[in-house]
Amino acid sequence: MPDIAILGSGMGGFGAAYRLHAEGITPVMYDKNAYHGGHTASFKDGGFIFDQGPHISFTKDRRIQDLFADSVDQMYETMQVNLNNYWRGYWPQHPVQLHMHGLPEDVIVKAITDFVEERQAPERPIRNYADWLLASFGQTFAELFPMQYTRKYHLTTAENMSTDWLGPRIYRPSLEEVLRGAISPSAPTVHYITHFRYPREGGFMSYLKKFVPLGNMKLNHELVAIDPRKRQLRFSNGVVANYDALVSSLPLPELIRMIQGAPRDVCDAAQRLACSTCVLVNVGVNRDDLSKSHMTYIYDDDLCFTRLNFPHMFSPNNAPAGFGTIQAEVYFSDKYKPLTGSPEDWIEPVIRDLRRMGLIREEDQVVFRDARLLRYANIIFDLERADALKTVHGYLDDLGIAYCGRYGDWGYMWTDESFKSGELAAQKALAALAACAA
Repeated sequence: MPDIAILGSGMGGFGAAYRLHAEGITPVMYDKNAYHGGHTASFKDGGFIFDQGPHISFTKDRRIQDLFADSVDQMYETMQVNLNNYWRGYWPQHPVQLHMHGLPEDVIVKAITDFVEERQAPERPIRNYADWLLASFGQTFAELFPMQYTRKYHLTTAENMSTDWLGPRIYRPSLEEVLRGAISPSAPTVHYITHFRYPREGGFMSYLKKFVPLGNMKLNHELVAIDPRKRQLRFSNGVVANYDALVSSLPLPELIRMIQGAPRDVCDAAQRLACSTCVLVNVGVNRDDLSKSHMTYIYDDDLCFTRLNFPHMFSPNNAPAGFGTIQAEVYFSDKYKPLTGSPEDWIEPVIRDLRRMGLIREEDQVVFRDARLLRYANIIFDLERADALKTVHGYLDDLGIAYCGRYGDWGYMWTDESFKSGELAAQKALAALAACAA
């Protein structure tokens, strides 16, 4: 039986364990934390449950739907998603390009005028995300909304981003759809998320429940070095472990840093890979009618957070009866906007801005407050990413180290995509072992 090691115990890691289990192999799974789950983890404190970010399952893949449903014994909520935006005191539905009704008249007129002029103009070359936005929406809408959100969420400019990540994430409307959304408050919503599932008990982490036994879990194992020649792992607690095949869901900059003998160009490429760091501020309030939407996108620079979600709306068991919860995302990046101070420094600014927006009223009692740091949050698809990633992945392929998940593939992955990425990485490891045996 081969010794296959998996680094990390999030969705990607458990996807790999699931695939290996199908071959009768129990991998050893290592995680530096005292808990499993990675960014899929959930935490309970004072009767409140918060996930590590706004996790919901909206996969259309029936196989993954069934796997997750079975993991929670079919105990999940199914909800029609409700998303909105906050822009300069206005609350348009999401996506804004289909719901401009109620915005200032001069903004609507100028946005539609630019939209029409752009559609009539000669086709522009698409060199970056900014070009794509201008071609899709015209200058006024592009600058007021997606370009502004890009600076808050991706922490760089649209001119410095590729279009590799887009997929179905931003909807390009027709003129008829734009006009209908500008004159009617009940324009149809078109979005890649329509419905989602969420575990009834225990937070999003519950979707991993039946996958945990598939691996030999080693918690509190912080990796400090990999010797690819000896196929050996060394941990900060003194443990040294050998492997026949290795699957990693660790962030690529961390993984490359620990590989003994990694070439200078590979190390430099790994450091050019950009991502955001997120401070998650979790708030509990003695009122549950905080929002009609599950998630709100924030555009204003003078509000410290970029996105809000309301966990008590995902499942009533995420908060005590009658209480509501808000999770705010405040973004930073080592490359573009470094975090200074501690995560706890952002609790009061978040609460202050929630009050400014009217989400927390003067008479409301904030009964829970907490801040958590996500060192790796979202991949930033800047113009350096593609070449740097090619160098890093090429080196790992040469070493026979399979990679998976958002931070191993270094991509914009949803939950189901991360799980399937782990399955593919495990298959790659199995194929390499078979080739060696032959």
